[in-house]
Amino acid sequence: MAYTAMSGSGTTSGDDPLQTAVWRLRSRACWADAAALLDAATADASLQRAALLVERCLYTEQGWEEAEDALRTAEALAQSDDERGAAACERGQLAYAATLLGVRDRADEARAALGRAAALIPPGVSGRAVLDFRRGLLAENLARSPQAARAAYRRAHAGATAHDDPLLLSFTWRHLAGLALREGELAEARHGFGESLRIREELGYLVGTAPALASLADAESEPEASRLRAEAGRLFRLLGGVPTWLARQLAPPAASA
Repeated sequence: MAYTAMSGSGTTSGDDPLQTAVWRLRSRACWADAAALLDAATADASLQRAALLVERCLYTEQGWEEAEDALRTAEALAQSDDERGAAACERGQLAYAATLLGVRDRADEARAALGRAAALIPPGVSGRAVLDFRRGLLAENLARSPQAARAAYRRAHAGATAHDDPLLLSFTWRHLAGLALREGELAEARHGFGESLRIREELGYLVGTAPALASLADAESEPEASRLRAEAGRLFRLLGGVPTWLARQLAPPAASA
């Protein structure tokens, strides 16, 4: 398979020991250590390594050059359409992250890269679900089109369900719930955020658990909301302030005024 950062490989007891080790490091925000375990001489390993370092950029706002270098290696080693499509998907994600976090406006590059990925990754495969999710991110956060984002997230959700990818499901549940919350659909939002949190706790995805707790808090009333935010803050501090962008969501009202 062509790995992407959304893959949950290594999360079950029957997985390859190397993938289990990579997953444990990744889930604890140790992306560089996880990437160091991989032999980047093969297309699959180089893709997975690049995906890990791209994810680190999104969560820490650091490591951009290292991610670019790893991505160029993955692009050079890619031989099949599947591998080239996965590399293009990671290229799009890196450009999206740089734009979203204000490093540099690479929105056009992100759209072009995900467009290339769509031409290379056929419908119905697991990589297509990841691509659909990332196209939803662009639609929601860069194009400001919630309708297009919802359609893309739903396609990704269906694909993740079909391919039994619980980690991706945790992302689609969370982002669909976020759209529901903005429309005032509190019951739907609570359900989606709750499902995302449940999956991440079951997988041991620590770096994604604090954002899931904070999101659920936004849909809950007091005192449950404060309890959830306090737990999110504890995990956030435990992981050294990662993901960096969560600090703004956890800031008390007086501090953000």
